[in-house]
Amino acid sequence: MAKRLPLRPVVTYNPAIYRHIAGIWMANSLAETIYVLNGPNLNLLGTREPETYGHAKLADVEKLCADTAAQFGLKADCRQSNREGELIDFIHEAHAKKAAGIVINAAGYSHTSIALHDALMAVKIPTVEVHITNIHARENFRHHSFTARAAFATLCGFGIDGYRLAIAGLAARIGVKAKA
Repeated sequence: MAKRLPLRPVVTYNPAIYRHIAGIWMANSLAETIYVLNGPNLNLLGTREPETYGHAKLADVEKLCADTAAQFGLKADCRQSNREGELIDFIHEAHAKKAAGIVINAAGYSHTSIALHDALMAVKIPTVEVHITNIHARENFRHHSFTARAAFATLCGFGIDGYRLAIAGLAARIGVKAKA
């Protein structure tokens, strides 16, 4: 007996190339995006208290993030704001654009902003919190972080290298391996 052809085309999808969104399969972009968000005063890196924060500038952090993300086939979209509401808007944008993850250094807002915590919780995007200094070895008011409770990991005290470690950890969490 002759085999009948299916009435509908049979298509298989490689999940490494495609993802399922809103009931349809869509090709992943060449590089999935992670948002790297930096909070207040981080625009002053390199000049603000270099004995505490080091001599690296925000541009150095952004280059480090872009280079590290590229090693995993990811794209780092780096943003900085001194305004809490704008950081929340960035988090919402990351959700709307289906970002693969967030690395956030909310700086002083880490210790005060329930709104940033709530935004991170609402979007359910894998998040790593980063602090350049060891916040637990500093003033008591820095020992608590609201944003840490919305992240799956927190890195502090590694200087700007914490961003590299955060991206590597985020890549592992979302199942992305380093490119050979």
